[in-house]
Amino acid sequence: MDIKTATALRRLRLVSAPEAVSFLLLLTCSVLKRTTEFDAVRPMGYIHGVLFILYVIFWADAWNRAKWPLKTGVIYFVLAVLPTGGFFAERMLKREAEDAVIASRARQEGAVKTS
Repeated sequence: MDIKTATALRRLRLVSAPEAVSFLLLLTCSVLKRTTEFDAVRPMGYIHGVLFILYVIFWADAWNRAKWPLKTGVIYFVLAVLPTGGFFAERMLKREAEDAVIASRARQEGAVKTS
């Protein structure tokens, strides 16, 4: 994995958890708006909107650089629109990065033949 691909995956990973938190906070604010006098939907909506747009931009860049199959790309996108999906995306991306590091070290040590 080259540095640009690793960076794209890292950016996506770093924005996925905050995007999920902002989504949950937005849902909470929506409930509070309807049940109490508390109304923070507009500012939370802006924050979540910015994080979601960043997620989509970083997702597209990561998909392009990592050459994911269609199924993988779609899974990461669907996780962005589920309330807790960002947490799962972050976990999957972390595992993918760890696997890439292990494979890279194995190639450097000559344990795995490169094609």
